[in-house]
Amino acid sequence: MALTAPQADGTDASGDLAAGRLARLMRPFVGVAVPAFAAVAALLVGAIMLLTFGANPLVAYGELVTGAFGSADNLADTAVRAMPLALVGVGICIAFRTDVINIGGEGQIILGAITATVTSMAFDDVPRVLLVPMVIVAGAIGGGFWGAIPGALKAYAGVNEILSTIMMNLVAFHFLSFLLQDLLIEPGAIKIQQTRRLSPNADLPLLPGGTRLHIGVLIAILVAVLGYLLLFRSALGMRLRAVGHNPDASQYAGMAVKKSVTQALAFSGACCGIAGAVLVFGSESHRLIGEGGAAAFTQNAGFNGIVAALFGALHPIFTVPASFLFGGMLTGGSDMQRAVQVPAALVVALNGVVVVFVVGSLRLRDRLRTWAGEVSSYGGRA
Repeated sequence: MALTAPQADGTDASGDLAAGRLARLMRPFVGVAVPAFAAVAALLVGAIMLLTFGANPLVAYGELVTGAFGSADNLADTAVRAMPLALVGVGICIAFRTDVINIGGEGQIILGAITATVTSMAFDDVPRVLLVPMVIVAGAIGGGFWGAIPGALKAYAGVNEILSTIMMNLVAFHFLSFLLQDLLIEPGAIKIQQTRRLSPNADLPLLPGGTRLHIGVLIAILVAVLGYLLLFRSALGMRLRAVGHNPDASQYAGMAVKKSVTQALAFSGACCGIAGAVLVFGSESHRLIGEGGAAAFTQNAGFNGIVAALFGALHPIFTVPASFLFGGMLTGGSDMQRAVQVPAALVVALNGVVVVFVVGSLRLRDRLRTWAGEVSSYGGRA
């Protein structure tokens, strides 16, 4: 048996090589594994919460899984719920990679929905093959415009983007309410904050299978792929990520840092705006509705999409399955509530616990990535 000679410092070179190989194998999975373990820990805490209400956690979680993934219809409902999360999540990835925090997804969804709705109203008779892409592009333009405003404010006036994007949410909420008070409201004796039934030519076509699933899921996947190509396979994406890593060095290298910040929030807002168009034209009512408040329309996707992006390690492709998992929690949560008779607030709290654990695990994820990189590099030199 061949023996490995010890190194000068007395350590075993074979051990370093083995550790290096292990670290190289672990590193690609750290970004997903750590949030996954955090989600499992959150569910264990959720089990304790369920026990305090006298509910059986196994039954509750079984109903949650069945309600989310137990049949073709349930899977379709989960996918429909996940679509806006995935679209917002891709936008969040673009912004965060540029070191810009976009909390304005709710407002960008609304502006995308408004511009898409107005486009449909203006071009009622355009054939479906043209009108569907038109409303999706209009949604991207509306959301992109709304995102570019706080981007420009941060880049050229030094306004904190967290504050400005949150304020832009409020402006969008009230702008939607204003439009649905008179200008876009459906004619009739009863004043309901909603538009008329929009052109059938703008309805997102349903996919085969007899479920509610429509081509919005394909649009979400396409946007995720385009987001990946933008960030990791284009010169523009390289500049955005460079600005995110070190804006001072990027400025010194001749990159337009202020322009990049504005572009990042514009791209992020465009993704959210597409989500707004999908929510309008992929819905069963096929109209823009303001009744119940703005959150009733957006389904809080502007905030939940941030969690999906973080769970997907800020990678556009990984954000899609992460969104599907969170969409399943939202869909199956209703079945769980009915089955074990717990308050609706407990389901919301359970989702909140998952969010806290996942977000709280990000520093551990970064530390493990750094450790894996260092060990991998050291083992490779041994």
